[in-house]
Amino acid sequence: MTGWHKAKNRQGRAAPKRPAGEVRLRVFQGVVLLAMAAIVGRLFTLQVLSHKFYASLASNQHSILQDLFPERGAIYLRDPKSPDGRFPAAINKTLSTVFANCEEIEDPKAAAKALAPVIGIDEALLVERLSRTDDPYEPLVKKADDELVEKVKALAIKGVGFTREQFRYYPEKSALSHIVGFVGSNDKSEHVGRYGIEGYWQEALAGRPGTIAQDNDPIGRLIGSVDRQFVRAKDGDDVTLTIDRNIQYVVCEKLRAAVAKHGADGGTVVVLEPKTGAVMAMCSVPEFDANDFSKVQDLRRFNNPAIFGPYEPGSIFKPITMAAAVDSGKVGPNTLFNDEGVVKIGPYNIRNSDGKAHGLQTMTQVLEESLNTGTIFAVRQIGNKAFLKYVEEFGFGTPTGIELDTEAGGDIESLRKKGDIYSATGSFGQGLTTTPLQLAAAFGVIANGGKLMKPYVVESVRHPDGTVEKTEPIVVRQVITKRAASLVGGMLVRVVENGHGKRAAVPGYYVAGKTGTAQIPRSDGKGYEVGASIGSFAGYAPVDDPAFVMIVRLDRPRDVEWAESSAGPLFGDIAKFLLQYLQIPPDRAK
Repeated sequence: MTGWHKAKNRQGRAAPKRPAGEVRLRVFQGVVLLAMAAIVGRLFTLQVLSHKFYASLASNQHSILQDLFPERGAIYLRDPKSPDGRFPAAINKTLSTVFANCEEIEDPKAAAKALAPVIGIDEALLVERLSRTDDPYEPLVKKADDELVEKVKALAIKGVGFTREQFRYYPEKSALSHIVGFVGSNDKSEHVGRYGIEGYWQEALAGRPGTIAQDNDPIGRLIGSVDRQFVRAKDGDDVTLTIDRNIQYVVCEKLRAAVAKHGADGGTVVVLEPKTGAVMAMCSVPEFDANDFSKVQDLRRFNNPAIFGPYEPGSIFKPITMAAAVDSGKVGPNTLFNDEGVVKIGPYNIRNSDGKAHGLQTMTQVLEESLNTGTIFAVRQIGNKAFLKYVEEFGFGTPTGIELDTEAGGDIESLRKKGDIYSATGSFGQGLTTTPLQLAAAFGVIANGGKLMKPYVVESVRHPDGTVEKTEPIVVRQVITKRAASLVGGMLVRVVENGHGKRAAVPGYYVAGKTGTAQIPRSDGKGYEVGASIGSFAGYAPVDDPAFVMIVRLDRPRDVEWAESSAGPLFGDIAKFLLQYLQIPPDRAK
């Protein structure tokens, strides 16, 4: 019976149920074991499989940022005095941002009183900024150097902190601002080069960012256990300019002094190497400090007047007209014409700037005395179509292609119109516009045996792998014959020796050049402004083997009327320095 009853219990009745507490305990133990397994797996992934990746993220993101974000390339000048022949014009500098967590500032007034004299912010304004209790990040000083940071640290103000950031730094400040440009931000808060080299060479200087291809979970977290693709960043290229630091410094200093002396609105100087087209110096006033570009109120100041500001050149265009006429064989230096002081074209009477009739004159005397009637005579000898062709061949009407942002091409469309009046006024630089760089390059044609060289400002580009690309000079075309260039060069020497260019002379050297006092068109398009002008001088030296070609421009000088008293002396002053600095021996007795 007993055995039978045992079997019955096993087969006929269900086993007794476990207590509810015991079941919950077993479930809890299972969950804990699964959680522990997940944690161990995750730790294995983090510490073993993805150790390097997450170690980079953990170390203030330093390594991963270095690998993902490229270093912007530097910009250098030529500097014979430096050990490697270069001097930085734009580099990256790690500086600090001083900020306040206003939620932690205990006494805004006391903090402002201590901070104001150190960081240079008005105390009352600082109190207002530090009192924004809902502001956890209030920037106080950007681009703070280590000395300033240490002074602020010494104050030990609770709620004032520091972050280290990389900024673009321009050691030369304003002397190169129009050439180099600056780095700003776009609408995506990305650093982008603006104007000058920074703008034109943005892609090369910026480099290429790295990438991480990584799977995410449904809520966007990285899945560390899966494979990822990591591509390192490519740093930007370093760019070395043709600009000579010492020449640039002296040119800018002398230009600033001349602008101040004559009460001018501004000015520009461009110096080229005629045999290559390399820019030796390019300076315009007023400038701006590229380190504090945000303080500039008038955005037009960012444009480089040497390449962006086309203007009616006036009489410095006369050598271009004369070169065309001489090259065509229609006139020579001693070709005579009778100057009656006025040329009548339809309803227009065109007179010389001095209002006089000079009688029988040679073409050389036309340039010496800057006779409008004489250049009209010259252009009539070659014809309107041929004149337009020469003007185009000299490079006017189209950008030079220099490696700088915002270059303008000037305007010679008036020469395409029907009627003799347009070529007549164009012959002495009215009714058409050009940039200072175009004029310098055009005078370079005369200085360089008739060859137009493409102006360039980048000497070389160094890639991150160490390879270097050097710029080779480019001959754009042969504009006039070598003989014609030599003849016109001799005529321009006479301008400096006997004409209106005497104050551009340098003792001991034969200097070729031409003055130009250009009228300024009215903004409403009705004639020209009264009592306003732009004074220019363009030329080169020594005449037989030119070391430089230069144009000087002064905008609206207030104390003198003619360029021979403003731009001419400035040209001579800079030319004297250049000849000495370049160690060019004198080519004549003093």
